[in-house]
Amino acid sequence: MSSTVQPLAAPLPAQPRLVVVGNGMAAMRTVEELLALHPERYHITVISKEPHGSYNRILLSPVLAGEKNFDQIMLNRPEWYAEHGISLKAGVTVQAVNRARREVQLDNGEVLGYERLLLATGSNPFMIPLPNHQHPAVISFRDINDVETMLTNAASCQNVIVIGGGLLGLEAANGLNKRGIKVTVVHDTDYLLNRQLDAEAANLLKNFLQQQGVSFVLNAKTDHIALHDDGSLKGLAFKDGTMLDGQLIVMAVGVRPNVQLAKDMGLQVDKAIVVNDTLQTSDPRIYAVGECVQHRGALFGLVAPLFEQAKVCANHLAELGFACFSQKTTATTLKVTGVNLYSAGDFSGIDSESVIYRDAPNSIYKRLFFKHEKLIGAVLYGDTQDGMAYFNLIQNATPVGAIRDQLMFGVAV
Repeated sequence: MSSTVQPLAAPLPAQPRLVVVGNGMAAMRTVEELLALHPERYHITVISKEPHGSYNRILLSPVLAGEKNFDQIMLNRPEWYAEHGISLKAGVTVQAVNRARREVQLDNGEVLGYERLLLATGSNPFMIPLPNHQHPAVISFRDINDVETMLTNAASCQNVIVIGGGLLGLEAANGLNKRGIKVTVVHDTDYLLNRQLDAEAANLLKNFLQQQGVSFVLNAKTDHIALHDDGSLKGLAFKDGTMLDGQLIVMAVGVRPNVQLAKDMGLQVDKAIVVNDTLQTSDPRIYAVGECVQHRGALFGLVAPLFEQAKVCANHLAELGFACFSQKTTATTLKVTGVNLYSAGDFSGIDSESVIYRDAPNSIYKRLFFKHEKLIGAVLYGDTQDGMAYFNLIQNATPVGAIRDQLMFGVAV
């Protein structure tokens, strides 16, 4: 009687490891999209510098203003990661990445291997290198810790200075003002939101915020941050010799892509981490999304393109392999209670015509920009209900010659 020896079954391949460096909105949207496409594809580890789950940074302004609390802006609580089999390493940072060994070394000594790596390191607030800008009473407005620091320190201040009249600066000023704190915004050009609005709409916004109690210094030429003899903050000194008193300075003058890790790894970095149309870096095993990336020369700060990047990146991580990221027109809104403001497209006025509608008693201002019988830009203040409709016309390059004269009164008309 003979017997046949059955060969042993081949062991199942281990689940590939995906390590995500970053726990912000772009990172977690990518993970969520990946779970929807192929939930079992990877064993996922998320590394978070902040000691908690992910939250909606866009809603930091309402938290600062006291209109929401931190718990209300959470997107993914720690239990969500556990429910989806994701290992969350919170409160740690990456010290180094060895691309040859495909290993990530954390500052707590832990070493993680990976088959795929996703960089979503975001951006760092830019601090104008004025003398004394590293004083502890000079802070940024970037994360929940900044909000908590701001509120803790501002409560005992007679005046807070916000440097920057862009979106973030005005949101910070409005939030502090809502808390009953005296705020002065210092801006280096002659009107606010100069990248998002034209001068007339910006003036309406300035008037509204002044009525709420916010003060402004425009066309400011700052010289240095002044200190008292005891080292405490005195205020902001200008090049013309004048001084603005303040006990706390919030610097909200933009961000810079956080690319130091990518540089240390030897990835291709220009202004940010260079990625192709599939969000791959110069190392095909490594992807990048969010404010840390540069695609075809462009950088990104608004949430819409970041979420589009997340969708494309997840598609390729799931090995479906057909999506490509393309840059699209973006729109801007301001998160200030009582302000209806919307802008989209090209409103520079260069080589274009514009049509203006004004309703001064109701503080309504609309300006539409046309080129070659197409709507290319829109600035709306006070009445923004047609904003998305205008945005769609701009994004789709829809011919509007036949309805141009009526367009100001609404797309439906």
